[in-house]
Amino acid sequence: MDWKLFATTFGALFVAELGDKTQLACMLMTAKSGKPWTVFVASALALTLVSLLGVMVANVVCQYVSPEIIKKIAAVGFVTIGVLIFFDKF
Repeated sequence: MDWKLFATTFGALFVAELGDKTQLACMLMTAKSGKPWTVFVASALALTLVSLLGVMVANVVCQYVSPEIIKKIAAVGFVTIGVLIFFDKF
């Protein structure tokens, strides 16, 4: 196992997920249901499956499209969304 890649991936995703809508949804569901372990297991499974899907799709896409092009497409997408949000269009 590549421990440097593991640590980098874990750190980046851990920081990116702090305080996001998923975490807020988990907090709300736990507060509403009073069943933290059920919410934890369900959310952990959902996040795991979403991550698996992302990795599998990326594995296929990267066979046909250069990572540099994917980065540029993602950058344009994020800037576009940011501009739309800034002007209250999104």
